[in-house]
Amino acid sequence: MDSLLAKIEAVLFAYGEPISIERLSKILSAQSGSASGGKITTADLETALKDLEIELSRQERGIILIKNNGKIQLATKPELTSLLEDIIKQEFTEDLTPAALETLSIIAYAGPISRADIEFIRGVNSSFTIRNLLLRGLIERTIDPKRANAYIYTASFDLIKRLGILKVEDLPDYEKYKQMVKNLHEASLNPVEQKAEVLIPEEQAQAEESQMPVDFLEENNQAADNKQNI
Repeated sequence: MDSLLAKIEAVLFAYGEPISIERLSKILSAQSGSASGGKITTADLETALKDLEIELSRQERGIILIKNNGKIQLATKPELTSLLEDIIKQEFTEDLTPAALETLSIIAYAGPISRADIEFIRGVNSSFTIRNLLLRGLIERTIDPKRANAYIYTASFDLIKRLGILKVEDLPDYEKYKQMVKNLHEASLNPVEQKAEVLIPEEQAQAEESQMPVDFLEENNQAADNKQNI
């Protein structure tokens, strides 16, 4: 798992969005350090990306490598579209999953918050879950004023109405959990190791320390659904 190919695939999966080859080179070089010879050049990446593209083209693989305007991204193969459509339909006909409730509570308490920070707190890729919440209208996204190529997420008006509150500050123990997330965010930024530039922290947030009161969101969301069904 220490090969350049494995690292590229891992970063692209965790990043979840289109990323430039230059940016990828910077991330991998910062992580590699002197132990593996230092900087990884764009030429090294181009060669590795060709190998990865060949590997992913095998029939047994379910993802592909997309290249466009100097950026790359992992995506699912077109022939699997119907399968994924069925999964998405099931997501909308069922209650929110524990992962969705966890992500929703983080956004509600910590918003506006970036996807990178959400994933640092959860310790897992959250792209699908965030997209699900956006499609349900429970969260909103806007351009990050600090990074024009990234988004920040907040609770939507629809969520606030569903929960029966007037503003997000009315959530239980709002200030307590807001401060907790702020502390986690500050812990993820280490100027010495330039983790703010890497954007994909090595550590995983401790679930016990970052657990939000998802029961409140779940109960109120379920109550709102029952009202609509009456």
